[in-house]
Amino acid sequence: MTTPLLSLYRRLSRWPCGRWLFTRAVCIKAPYFASISPRITLLEAGRCEGTLADRRKVRNHIGTVHAIALCNLAELTAGLMVDASLPADMRWIPKGMDVRYQAKARGTLKAVAVPELTIASATAGYELPVRVGIHDATGTEVFVARIAMWVSPRRGNG
Repeated sequence: MTTPLLSLYRRLSRWPCGRWLFTRAVCIKAPYFASISPRITLLEAGRCEGTLADRRKVRNHIGTVHAIALCNLAELTAGLMVDASLPADMRWIPKGMDVRYQAKARGTLKAVAVPELTIASATAGYELPVRVGIHDATGTEVFVARIAMWVSPRRGNG
């Protein structure tokens, strides 16, 4: 079964500039992410990839990509991956994030988000850890995040 988000991505990504348009639509739905001007380059069940261009607006005082811009890219790709992978009877919300800054982040950066456990339907809520690695153009992992997603059945407000 394909989620509505994944169907939209697949439909739009067939068009010229479709991935750009998909990313803009996501940023309209969740406007804060627009602050880093991300680009989603791949979305499938169990995996999301996105890029962040090294621009002045995402740099810190030493000229590297700011730590919080990296956190934003990690949360965006992790959230999209979970949303694209989740059974229709489940919902999710981020619960926490542990991050490691491993090297200076410069140039265009690529994030890859993957689940650490199988995403499945359940009768009770569970914590789903998602790993997001962010690499520079040389392949060096400059940042890694482990994001705890709370996945629970879709019913009521609980």
